[in-house]
Amino acid sequence: MEHTLYPIRFKPIYKELIWGGEKLREEYGKSDAPKMTGESWEISMVEDNISVVSNGFLKGNTLQEIIEIYMGDMVGESIFEKHGSFFPILIKFIHSNDNLSIQVHPDDTYAEEHHGENGKTEMWYILEAEKDSKLIAGFNQDTDREGFLKGLKEDSLVDMMNFEPVKKGDVLFMPTGRIHALGPGIVLAEIQQTSDMTYRIYDWGRTGPDGERRELHLDHAVNVMDYTRQKEYKTPYTPLLNSSVRVADCPYFTTQYIEFDQPVDKDYMLIDSFVIYMCMEGKVDIHYPGGDAEVLQKGDTILIPAAIKELALIPSEKSILLEIFMIPSA
Repeated sequence: MEHTLYPIRFKPIYKELIWGGEKLREEYGKSDAPKMTGESWEISMVEDNISVVSNGFLKGNTLQEIIEIYMGDMVGESIFEKHGSFFPILIKFIHSNDNLSIQVHPDDTYAEEHHGENGKTEMWYILEAEKDSKLIAGFNQDTDREGFLKGLKEDSLVDMMNFEPVKKGDVLFMPTGRIHALGPGIVLAEIQQTSDMTYRIYDWGRTGPDGERRELHLDHAVNVMDYTRQKEYKTPYTPLLNSSVRVADCPYFTTQYIEFDQPVDKDYMLIDSFVIYMCMEGKVDIHYPGGDAEVLQKGDTILIPAAIKELALIPSEKSILLEIFMIPSA
């Protein structure tokens, strides 16, 4: 009997971090997560962190193995042609219980030239934020390499940062070159290129478990940083009940926001791509041809193979999903 493809779940890869907390474990269905979980890598092909299937007849296989077997039926023909068995998107939930280090990511060209890796473009969707929560996104003034290094030397760098107040539902797109850091009291979904390429700029004077300060990467950071102040760091969008609203569009991923309380039919005939759903809130049954319904609840992530072109999303209460796919470049 031939097995047909189905919506695929993966075992989360947990990262216990000094700035982590318990919210992913207690409120987002990650009951097996360690106490200080900062990140849950939902779908990953970062080296030494490759996701493993947790449901159906493919259970126990890695993400890489199922792409090697199903190729374009899994990820889309043109995506497989370009990336082979490498999965190009990394999906995470993050809970920051303290300030994260201030970082910047390189673009593909710089990362490939210096490290033989991809760059790292990413976006954040804020699931919850405690009162007065802020994160760092870019500068609050135009500067340049010299001004930045002067601020670092004089310990006034933080005064140059743009501290952005955030609340539930905010979207921030983080292109390469933009300095950023999460503050305490934030839970978010992160969609990014598959890359762990990060340059640490400032770490609040913290020391690691060994008593040493963590390494900074200023030599590279100053070469890739965008020193220009932006007028707006958040992505404006207007939710439209029972419809998909696009909140991010770049060569590496497209993300849509779906808030709905009625069934929504999806037709992916024109999209030559896998689709990922991340459940932000509520409870949704996913119906697809030839298989039993899959239930998605807050904190769940599921991969819809490219071969599944039609499905129905049926909420049992008002629900919010992020819908992520790739639009292959010409």
